[in-house]
Amino acid sequence: MTTILVTGGTGTLGRLVTERLRADGHEVRVLSRQSQPYAVDLRAGGAALDAAVEGVDTIVHCATTQTGGDEKAAANLIAAARRAGVGHLVYISIVGVDQVPFPYYRIKLAVEKQIEESGLRWTVLRTTQFHDLLVMFFNAMSKPPVMPLPSGVSDQPIEVAEVADRLAELAAAEPAGRVDDMGGPEVRTFESLARVYLKATGRRRAVVNVRLWGKAFRQFRAGGHLTPERAVGKGTFEEYLARRFGKRQRSGGANSSS
Repeated sequence: MTTILVTGGTGTLGRLVTERLRADGHEVRVLSRQSQPYAVDLRAGGAALDAAVEGVDTIVHCATTQTGGDEKAAANLIAAARRAGVGHLVYISIVGVDQVPFPYYRIKLAVEKQIEESGLRWTVLRTTQFHDLLVMFFNAMSKPPVMPLPSGVSDQPIEVAEVADRLAELAAAEPAGRVDDMGGPEVRTFESLARVYLKATGRRRAVVNVRLWGKAFRQFRAGGHLTPERAVGKGTFEEYLARRFGKRQRSGGANSSS
């Protein structure tokens, strides 16, 4: 068994990857900003990062932030991995980062390129969006009485646990470069996904489709972030909602005024 470092190991994905790897008998180090003994801010790097990476065979890089700094964090991680002689760097990315000029996607693509040019042996997996992210988006959009949605946009959400299983598998295998994309089982319109979310949470909202302009949303409408030919995921959005909000559904819509 190998020693594996999981960055962002306390997050939604990283926590599950850590559990899978430990269940398979690997020694796993969890790196996050507040998780001892490897509490490290990747954007700062330094001696604490070198200590976390020392003696590691494989790194699974799940850490990310919407507030900026991913490229700096990757540069620090790559430099530390080189110094420590890490044999394999696994990175989780997003389907469509090379198609959709969305700011966060551009950053993910830039990190992919950093890894490809790092001199390390590497594996990159791109997946579609997790169910959890859709729920966060719909929760924000449903706060007003009218729920606005980007018109003409579909999504292909995937179960995060399935992605964790795949990442754990890749981490235990030989470096493979860019592997096949991984998409959820269904391509669905945003409106259809939003309506099942509203039903599951007992909320009553008018849904309004709004046409958004710009290159990024043009590519979203064109499906640049989808991979219907790689619809390998099994868990559906409805199944995820039933697990997460099942009690609310059984209560007969007690939260309909929320």
